[in-house]
Amino acid sequence: MCKGPEVEGELGQRGTSQLLINFKLHTQPFSLFWQQPCCYWPINIMYVSSRPSSRSELWLEAFGDHEFLCSTSHEHYGRPCCVPREDVLTGGAVVWEDVSEVGSSLSGIINAEKSEFNEDQAACGQLCIRRCEFGAEEDQEWLTLCAEEFLTGHYWALFDGHGGPAAAILAANTLHSCLRRQLEAVVEGMVALQPPMHLSGRCVCPSDPQFVEEKGIRAEDLVIGALENAFQECDEVIGRELEASGQVGGCTALVAVFLQGKLYVANAGDSRAILVRKDEVRPLSSEFTPETERQRIQQLAFVYPELLAGEFTRLEFPRRLKGDDLGQKVLFRDHHMRGWSYKCVEKSDLKYPLIHGQGRQARLLGTLAVSRGLGDHQLRVLDTNIQLKPFLLSVPQVTVLDVDQLELQEEDVVVMATDGLWDVLSNEQVARLVRSFLPGNQEDPHRFSELAKMLIHSTQGKDDGPTGEGQVSYDDISVFVIPLHSQGQRSSGH
Repeated sequence: MCKGPEVEGELGQRGTSQLLINFKLHTQPFSLFWQQPCCYWPINIMYVSSRPSSRSELWLEAFGDHEFLCSTSHEHYGRPCCVPREDVLTGGAVVWEDVSEVGSSLSGIINAEKSEFNEDQAACGQLCIRRCEFGAEEDQEWLTLCAEEFLTGHYWALFDGHGGPAAAILAANTLHSCLRRQLEAVVEGMVALQPPMHLSGRCVCPSDPQFVEEKGIRAEDLVIGALENAFQECDEVIGRELEASGQVGGCTALVAVFLQGKLYVANAGDSRAILVRKDEVRPLSSEFTPETERQRIQQLAFVYPELLAGEFTRLEFPRRLKGDDLGQKVLFRDHHMRGWSYKCVEKSDLKYPLIHGQGRQARLLGTLAVSRGLGDHQLRVLDTNIQLKPFLLSVPQVTVLDVDQLELQEEDVVVMATDGLWDVLSNEQVARLVRSFLPGNQEDPHRFSELAKMLIHSTQGKDDGPTGEGQVSYDDISVFVIPLHSQGQRSSGH
C-alpha cells in the first residue's frame, strides 16, 4: 500500500525482487520501481504531465516494515531519487536534482516538448561486495556468501532512453545488481597480489603464475571484466522483461565505479564523462555512434549480407547517390578502409546507405543514432523486418583512472552527463564553468549540486546563462558531478 496525504495507489508484482508502484499524487501521475536488495532505492519518474504537487513529501511503505521517504525538497539527503523540484517548472521543462550519500550531486531536466516521457534515468549508491567461500566438495563450487561486507565501492550510472523510458528504467534498477554479482564472483582474485589462474587457489601447473604474469593480468582487469559481463547480463534481462511486457525501447549506459582507489568508467552509447582539474581536462569515455563504429558495422554487413535484406548498401559515400551518378567514378570506402578511393557506381550502390548522415544526424539503417547500448531487441527498420540488434553492442568501453595516484584538490571533479549537455557544450566549456564556479562557492555545502544545476541552466538558451551565448539543447539532460577529493579520502581511510 502507498501511504500519505492525497496519495492513492497500489503495489503490483514485478519479478521476484522488484515491485512496480503506480500511484497518483493530486493530478501528477508517476510510475516508480523499488528494489529490495543491495541498499538501492532508485525512484524514477515515468512522465510529467502537470505542475508537481505543492506537497513536499510522502511516505511509501512496502515489504511490511520497510519504509522510505520520497522528498521533493532540495534538502533531500536520502537514497538516490529522481524527483521533481516543486519550485522549477518553466518553459515546458522540469528540473530535478539529488544529493546522494556517496558525495555526488545529480541534476537533470526533462524537455517536455521533446517527449511526454522522462527518458533519462539515473542511479547511484554504495556497492557492498561480499566475500565468497569455498565448500568442502571436490568440485570446489562456490557454496556460501558471507553475510559481512568484504569490499565496498561506489556506483553512479546514467541511462539515456530512446523509444520510450522502459529500458532506461529497467537498467537503472537492474545493472547495479548485475555488477555486484559479477564482482562477488571474482572478488578473491581482486584482492590477491596477483589474480590466480584458479580462483580456488589450486595449482594444476607449476608455471601457472608465470602465464598470468606474462599476460599482464591485474586486479583491475577483473573489475573491467565484471563491468563487461554485467552490461551483457543486464541487456539480456532487459530483453526478456520488455518482451514479456510487450514494451520496446533501448538506452545508452554510462557507469562510474569507485573501487580500491580507482575509478572505472564504462560507456556504451553517446553519453560522456570527463575529469576536470585545475590545469587538466581529461576525457574518461568515448562516444559510440554509427560514424565512430563505421568499420565494425560495415564488417558485420560484409560477413552477414543477409542482415541488410537487399535493402541497404554497406558502402559509404560522401552523400546519398542518385540515378545521375550511375557509371560515374565516385568517392567511397568499405569496411577495410580508413582512407577513401573511387569506384564506378552500379545500380546496387543507389540503395539506402547502411550509415547515413553526418555528425549528430548520422543514423544506423536510417533509424538509430547510437551503436552501443542496452535493449532494442525488438527494434526494426520502419516498414521492414530488418532488425537493428545484430549491429548493436551492449559491451562498454572501460577507462580506468587511478585516483590514488592523483594529488587531489577540492575542486577536482568528474562530470558525467547524457548527450543533451554535450550537444551544446564542449569539454573545455564545461571545464571553464566548473573552474569559475567552485572556487567562489567553497563554503556552500550544496556547491556540487548547484554546479550540476548551473551546467543544466547553461543549455537552456538563456542569454544571461554562464556562457552568455544563449545555447539551447532540446534533449533530456542528466548530470552527475562527482567530487574526487571525497572519494580519495574514503579510499585512504578505508
